[in-house]
Amino acid sequence: MLKHFVKMATASSHTYAPLLLLFLLACSCRASSGHAVDPTCPPAKASAVAVEISDCGGPRCQPPAPHVPVPVFPYDIDPMQFALNLEYTEAEFFLHAAFGVGLDQIAPNLTLGGPPPVGAMKANLDEVTWRITAEFGLQEVGHIRCVQDPFNELLPFTISNCNTLGLDRSKLVLKIHVLPVYFRCRAIQNTVGGFPRPKIDLSASNFARVMDQAFGYHLDPPFDPYMDSRNFLMACYVIPYLGINGYTGTNPIIDGYATKHLLAGLLGVEAGQDAVFRALLFERRSETVPPYKGITVAEFTDRISAARNQLAKCGVKDEGLTVPPELGAEGRICTNVLSADRDSLSYARTPAELLRILYLSGDEHVPGGFFPEGANGKIAREFLRKPFAAGGNRVPAN
Repeated sequence: MLKHFVKMATASSHTYAPLLLLFLLACSCRASSGHAVDPTCPPAKASAVAVEISDCGGPRCQPPAPHVPVPVFPYDIDPMQFALNLEYTEAEFFLHAAFGVGLDQIAPNLTLGGPPPVGAMKANLDEVTWRITAEFGLQEVGHIRCVQDPFNELLPFTISNCNTLGLDRSKLVLKIHVLPVYFRCRAIQNTVGGFPRPKIDLSASNFARVMDQAFGYHLDPPFDPYMDSRNFLMACYVIPYLGINGYTGTNPIIDGYATKHLLAGLLGVEAGQDAVFRALLFERRSETVPPYKGITVAEFTDRISAARNQLAKCGVKDEGLTVPPELGAEGRICTNVLSADRDSLSYARTPAELLRILYLSGDEHVPGGFFPEGANGKIAREFLRKPFAAGGNRVPAN
């Protein structure tokens, strides 16, 4: 079956290359040890995406010509590159939580020589949360993919938490080699260039500081995002939503058709990821979070949102899972699975607002929090009055 799938991927690169990656990883397909294919994964031909496309490059499949035939304007680059800070953070957090390894093992070319994250580790996740986290981590790889040659090579790594239906995957090693497959990548680094991964603090102690700051006192014991699925989901509430704010704020200030296409694609997936996390947390909103007696999941989200509003210093652009009815959709409901303004549109934040939150300092000039040495990219380095050394920074040819 796998040989047939690879043959299909080689023949139709645009359609099957990303699918092959997910087929191999998320479904843990066939390994050198001889484990069977995960029975929960559909056969390739039964899947809705496994269709034969003989004319995928023809005129019927092409979008209309852009009104402004410029793929990337020079002023598009800095705000789009800034997003890499959050994409790097999410990728490392999700990948380590699911697989116990990050970009250095899965897609080392993406880091552009940046330092490894601090304190990221494998989380104790239930099956559903593990599958979601693994998928989202691999999606983040796509977001920041750097195509330094025609191929994207993934190094072998061990999946140590995938015990579905009794399959022992603790020793399952996926040996993924470079396939002779070409496909167009619209990821950030391939569209506007990239910069080295900044130093990112994903330690349990840093997340504990986030929660302590949200509650205004030290939680005892300190909050641990890797302890179980509930805690991990609450930690996921902290970061991905900021990507939605950032992309919403970036949209009006870019004009290239390639950068707008990229932003729309990124925003769609980031919003979907955040919606999944919020929906899972909403199901648990009334649960008390042990060992913190009397503190519910909903209160955690309220406190985190309030803290982000306070740090950003630009009004209410963040809301928990429940709100007073007058603040809900059309002023008629207290359910708040998706955080949105009075017209149910996404809130926008500037890079300065995002840095105030991510640094946990309330000041874009004072690094700390998730970026102890500051975020990277021209925008962030200018706030710190430090030089910006680009790695792969370029303007694609028009």
